[in-house]
Amino acid sequence: MERKEIFSGKTVEDAIETGLKSLGVTREEVEIETVEEGKKKLFHSVPAQVVITVKDNRTDGERAVVFLKGLFDKLGYEVDPVLTSEEEKIEIELNTDSTRGLIGRRGEMIDSIQVLAGAVANIGRHDYKRVVVDCGGYRKEREEKLRHIAEKLADKAVRLGKKVRLEPMNPYDRRTVHAALVDNENVTTKSEGKEPMRFVVIIPKNLKFNDKRDRYEGGRGGRGKFDRDRKDRNGGKFSGNKERKPIPHRELPAEETPQTSGTSFKRDSSSGSGYQKGNFSRFIGTYLGNSRENEGSLTAYENKDEE
Repeated sequence: MERKEIFSGKTVEDAIETGLKSLGVTREEVEIETVEEGKKKLFHSVPAQVVITVKDNRTDGERAVVFLKGLFDKLGYEVDPVLTSEEEKIEIELNTDSTRGLIGRRGEMIDSIQVLAGAVANIGRHDYKRVVVDCGGYRKEREEKLRHIAEKLADKAVRLGKKVRLEPMNPYDRRTVHAALVDNENVTTKSEGKEPMRFVVIIPKNLKFNDKRDRYEGGRGGRGKFDRDRKDRNGGKFSGNKERKPIPHRELPAEETPQTSGTSFKRDSSSGSGYQKGNFSRFIGTYLGNSRENEGSLTAYENKDEE
């Protein structure tokens, strides 16, 4: 990572000499850019200014090692980080007497150190380069353990015909599980969830759909969801297993019952107002009888209204 600073002096050479002494570098190790030449005016003078950029010729791995050294000095740990490889990935070995304390519970400490080292090593890079920080052979031992667990759980998933979910892991461990089962013809793997609780799911090729949690066809595909394929393509209604209830048949009124298109009401004498459903004592609506057969009765109603 390059380092830039501005220095000033009476002349450009004075500003450069001041900058080199302050940074503790030689002229070959820096790039110099003149900002102001410096001028003398009638009542005052303008000082010269230069920008000195210290060239960083260190590799990404070397820069990460320098960062880790400063980090452990601040924390008070006696650790000597050593760059062991920088080809396909950057590998750093931590040499210390307190290996267990540096690794932490389930590798939480060394995983955090690895994340920080990866962030420093990839500053200014367009493509991310993987960084692995190890201590006392922990990574190799952890990888072998995860491979054994992955193969064992894959056999269980095939035997039961169900998905098997592993505990949440960091990206490095999840990648190890995927790599362990990539050649297994009986299962596939995928990551689900969100960080930091993201986990690996092992899915067998003989997955049974009669399990309520894994059923996606012919039934519910999860809590609160429904299978849209159950809809009838013609009517757009669900075609479940239940039989439809028949529509009740409504009987026609008896011959003694007057036929109307309205509603029969009975006045509620106790309340003094309003009507209640009851016998056909009064009719509201259009008379539907034979006009010829009941011509006399219809005339009687008309005459009564005229009176």
